[in-house]
Amino acid sequence: MDKHGQNAQNVVSMSDYQSDSGFAIIAQIEAYWEALRGGNLLPKRSEVDPRGIEAALEYAFILERIAPGIARMRIAGSHLNELMGMEVRGMPLTAMFAPNARRQIADGLEDVFQTPATASLRLTSPGGVRRVTLDARMVLLPLKSDLGDVSRALGCLVSRGDIGTAPRRFDLIEQEVRPLVPGQTVARVDLPVGPVVRPAPHDQMPGFRAPKAPFKGKEGKVPPPYLRLVKSDK
Repeated sequence: MDKHGQNAQNVVSMSDYQSDSGFAIIAQIEAYWEALRGGNLLPKRSEVDPRGIEAALEYAFILERIAPGIARMRIAGSHLNELMGMEVRGMPLTAMFAPNARRQIADGLEDVFQTPATASLRLTSPGGVRRVTLDARMVLLPLKSDLGDVSRALGCLVSRGDIGTAPRRFDLIEQEVRPLVPGQTVARVDLPVGPVVRPAPHDQMPGFRAPKAPFKGKEGKVPPPYLRLVKSDK
């Protein structure tokens, strides 16, 4: 045990990181996921502990894949509720996007779960009456479920600007998908964060634990690394 009462074997130290384009919360989530991942292909859902991303909880969410191209919010922070003007837990992720962006989002979700891969999205929500234009970033980071399949994802959505009248739905400007390779780091941002705690499943904080789901997705083979940029037609 260390001086804080933590099991030293369950704490992963992290190097210093700095923000990218002002979206520091995205950097925290990426760095936390990378530390949990270590040298493995993916971390487990049961390893995600809200104490490791306490400053980012209102922007974070957990997705569950329920069908091809469809993932619902199992857990969502208050920032997402404020953007939609309602409780988003249980809603599909595509509900937060304008209709013309939903197909691309669905395709990106399949890449995240089936490849598996990470996805970084640049978003905008147009202004209007009692609304300013919102600039936003989202990241989707795959996780293994308790069954061992890749059917969960840790996500983060951060918008800049006054939300104004909700709901605020987003258009996709750019989507970057990066397939995962064991031992290869994909986080590209730096930010100082604390140690990452690897809890036992029973040690998770209330509100960030979700029940097991019967769905078991098909886990594909890991292809050679590549970078794909998908831009909207707008």
